[in-house]
This record gives sequence, C-alpha cells and structure tokens, in this order.
Amino acid sequence: MRFFIDTADVEAIRDLAATGLVDGVTTNPSLVAKSGRDFIEVLGEICALVPGPVSAEVTAIETQAMLAEARRLARVAENVVVKVPLTPDGLKACRTLTDEGTQVNVTLCFSAAQAILAAKAGARYVSPFIGRLDDIGADGLALIGEIVQIYDAYPAFTTEVLVASVRNSAHVVEAAKMGAHVATIPPAVLHAMFKHPLTDKGLDAFLADWAKTGQSILTQRADDAAE
Repeated sequence: MRFFIDTADVEAIRDLAATGLVDGVTTNPSLVAKSGRDFIEVLGEICALVPGPVSAEVTAIETQAMLAEARRLARVAENVVVKVPLTPDGLKACRTLTDEGTQVNVTLCFSAAQAILAAKAGARYVSPFIGRLDDIGADGLALIGEIVQIYDAYPAFTTEVLVASVRNSAHVVEAAKMGAHVATIPPAVLHAMFKHPLTDKGLDAFLADWAKTGQSILTQRADDAAE
C-alpha cells in the first residue's frame, strides 16, 4: 500500500517526507482554506517536495469550467493529479482529461456503483470516503472491500482505490488487508501509527541499561582508533 498525506500544510509534508514514507499528497479546497495561502503557490511547493502524485481539486461544477481549471492546475507541475467530483459533469471531465493524458482522482465516492462509473470514465484513482460513511452509521471499510473485489474481477479497470477520510490507524490496516492500493492519511494519523506503548517501554529499558555501562558509541578506544 502506498501512503499519500492528506494536507495542504507544506511544513507538515516536509517533515513527513523526510521519513521516506510519503508516496504522494492529496489536497482539497477545505485543506487549502485552512492554510490561508495562495492555492497555486502552495501546490507548486508541495509538488517540489514530493515527486509522487499530488492531487489538486477543481472547484467548478460544470464540465467545461472544470476542464479549464484542471488544465490550469496541470500546468503547475508534471506530478499534479486533478481531482474532480463524482458527478455526471465530473465524470465527463474525467474522460476528457484522461484522453488528454492528465491523471484524474475522482473524489467523494460513497458507493460501489459510483466506483464502477469512475473506473469506466478512466479515473486513475477513485477516493471512497470511509470516515464520512462511518459517521452516518454505514460501514466505510466494507465499501473498500466491495470496490477492490469489483476492480479485481475486471483487469481492464486500471483505476486504483485511494482510501480517503481516514480517521485512525485501524482504517489503514484494514484497508491494506483488503488490498486497497493507496491510503491518504492525515499527518496526525500517520504519526499515531508509529506509537505503541511496548515500543516506548522497551526503548526506555534499553536506554536505562545502556546508561549503566557509562559507555558512548562515539567514544572510540585508543586501539580501535589505531586500527
């Protein structure tokens, strides 16, 4: 499974990219609004930080206006992936952009039927929002399983399942077990994935035992230096 970071916070992306765990980034109008910065400027900075796909969403709702915005976004950098909503106009734009060679992430997917339409429209990614489904009492992860099963049954479908609206580590683990291709993860959730109380406890014990030796790895003995 590949990890995308779901944020428009350039410093957060810079910090996480240094781990080598970041394969791409997703943004949306809400995340950009939180940054309080110029969208195109932020997008350019993110694309320079992360060589993988960077999703940038159109704000228009009509096909021709979507296409105009999408082409502007695609000019920012070669790794821009244009996000369009899963609407009739969005899928029309998806087909046109795909035919032009622009990768498209079809977002706001909430059903397997919608995911089939996105694949047939040529989407590079489809983004099912599992957290939002959980919020209304539905089973978001069950949707991931359905979509993966359907896509696996049709080799002609090249669309990848990009798990979105991730709320916790369990979402990532369960989606990975189902075979989802990508999870787009908020920085806080990725940081939480590092954590386990036994890791912290074990590290504390190792450090305490090492301190008792009075040694330093960086302090060489004279005979070691001579060698």
